[in-house]
Amino acid sequence: MNIVFMGTPEFALPTLKKIHYSSHSILSVITQPDRPKGRGQKQVDSTIKKFALENNLPLLQPATVNTQEFIASLLENRPDYIIVVAFGQILSEALLKVPKQFCINLHSSLLPKYRGASPINRAILNGDTRSGVTSMIMDKGMDTGDILLVDETPIDQNDDAQSLHDKLSEQGGELILETLSRLQKNDLLPTPQNSELASYAPKLKKEESLIDWELNAKNIFNKIRGLSPWPGTHTLYNGKRLAILKGEIVLGESSDRPGHVERITDTGIEVGTGKNRLKIIELKPEGKKAMPVKSFLSGYKINRDDIFG
Repeated sequence: MNIVFMGTPEFALPTLKKIHYSSHSILSVITQPDRPKGRGQKQVDSTIKKFALENNLPLLQPATVNTQEFIASLLENRPDYIIVVAFGQILSEALLKVPKQFCINLHSSLLPKYRGASPINRAILNGDTRSGVTSMIMDKGMDTGDILLVDETPIDQNDDAQSLHDKLSEQGGELILETLSRLQKNDLLPTPQNSELASYAPKLKKEESLIDWELNAKNIFNKIRGLSPWPGTHTLYNGKRLAILKGEIVLGESSDRPGHVERITDTGIEVGTGKNRLKIIELKPEGKKAMPVKSFLSGYKINRDDIFG
């Protein structure tokens, strides 16, 4: 089948690779325009652009895909399907009608749960034990189209947003290939979403980074995992920002002093929360590199009863 692929970040790469190395034909790869990054604000190619150039795939980077001119150009060599994976632009109704069949979106949640921008993070933040990927027919709503296929996966206790992202991106590539295969065989019946079961995963904000020690240790632990690597989590110590990179829950250790340092060892700093304690294992002082607690304690003086937050 003839495919137009739309995607930009690293999450989309396994799907593009799977399609490229399959029997399907990629008519064009569409990705966002180059963006300036870093302190030098240099233009950086997206992961998708790099792969397209390395494999001589036709590459398009329109400022918007919704102009009449761009839509007309796609109609000149009309694809069977448009595959959209974390592309970064909302598709107009006119564009959704371009393919001979329909546009397929790969979404990183078990729809209708976690529609929106940050489903991977929100699943971990909310303490979910399972996640997955969904292929769906795109419509004019926000992740509201009919479901084609779903592939579920457990969320490990040690997963953070990055590790779950990596697992789901690989699963997504396999799911899209299976979706295309079954559509080709006319062996797939789309299923409408139950909107009563829908939830929304809003875009992450930097303000979510600050730890509230009044929460219980489990919620703080999930926050550290769910906001890694961006925007991360932090607390304040002696008026300076202290990023908390890894932690674990200390069950059975009660504390009625949220934010107070209760115990210090070479392996961690135990801090009181609303319920149980959180043991900080890895952190990053302001202006310094990430380090385990043992290295931190060799350069910073910290005492029991000190207060975070």
